[in-house]
Amino acid sequence: MRKPLCTAAVATAAASLVLVPAAAASAASGGGTATVTVLHAVPGLTVDVYANGQELIPDFAPGTLTDPQQLPAGSYDLAVFQAGQPSTGTPAISADGVQVPAGANVTVVAHLDAQGQPTLTPFVNDTAAVPAGEARVTVRHVAAAPAVDVRAGGQPLVQDLSNPDEASAEVPAGTVSADVVATGTSDVVAGPTDLSLPAGTSTVVYAWGNPSAGGVQLALQRIEGLGGAPGGVAAGSGGFLDDGAAPTWLVATSAGALGVAVAAGIGAAALRSRRAAGDRAA
Repeated sequence: MRKPLCTAAVATAAASLVLVPAAAASAASGGGTATVTVLHAVPGLTVDVYANGQELIPDFAPGTLTDPQQLPAGSYDLAVFQAGQPSTGTPAISADGVQVPAGANVTVVAHLDAQGQPTLTPFVNDTAAVPAGEARVTVRHVAAAPAVDVRAGGQPLVQDLSNPDEASAEVPAGTVSADVVATGTSDVVAGPTDLSLPAGTSTVVYAWGNPSAGGVQLALQRIEGLGGAPGGVAAGSGGFLDDGAAPTWLVATSAGALGVAVAAGIGAAALRSRRAAGDRAA
C-alpha cells in the first residue's frame, strides 16, 4: 500500500536528529561514522567551506551537490566564506556545535530562507526499504519563495509547502511529469520536468534559488538499493544527476554543510496528500 505524503515534520525531525545536544550525541555516537552530503544552493555566491577551522571545500559553486562521504560522528563548527576571503573574517553563513550522530544519513544545505537570507538546514535522508515495484520521492522547499504546490500531471499532490519544509511519498516506479507552482495558482516556479523514479530508489528533489534573481532551479539526490538493504547515494550537480566530479573535501576529520530545497514532483493520481505542517525544530 502506498503511503500518504508526510508533512514538514520530517524536516523538523531531521533537524532535531542532527542538532542534538553535544553531550548526548557524543555518548550515542560511540566513535562511529555518518554519511554526509553537502548541497550549495545560495545563488551567485561561490564559497569556501570550513569545518572546525579547516578548509574542506574551496571554490564551491552554487548548484553543486557533493558525493556522500563517511565522516566521523561528532560536533562540527561550520563556516561558509565568500571564496578567497580570509577565514579570520565574518562568515557569510555559520553554525556552531552541529551534531552529526553515528549512523545518520544527512544532507546539509546552505540555501536562502523565504526572506532571501542565507541559512543552513540539515535533512535526514530516509533509507528505509521501499516496497517492491515502488520508489520513494521527497520534495524539499528551500528557495527564497513563498509557499508552493507540487503537481504531477498538472494535478496538485502537495499543497502549501513552505521553506524549509519537506514531504515524502512512496509511489509506483516509472516516470512522471512534475512541476512547482505558487500556491493556489498555475504560475510555474520550477519545471516542468520528467522525473524518473526507478524501483527500489529514493529520489530527493530540491527547488532552490530566488524567483526574482535568477529563478528557481531543481537539483536531485538519489539513494539506491532500497529494494532490500539500504545502498549508497548517487549525487548530482546543478540540475539533474550528472557525472560531474565532486570536490575532494573529506580530510580525515570533518564535513561542511550547505543546501536548498523546494520541490518537484511525484506521481500517481490516487496518492493522498496532506498539507505540509509549519512545525519547525527549535
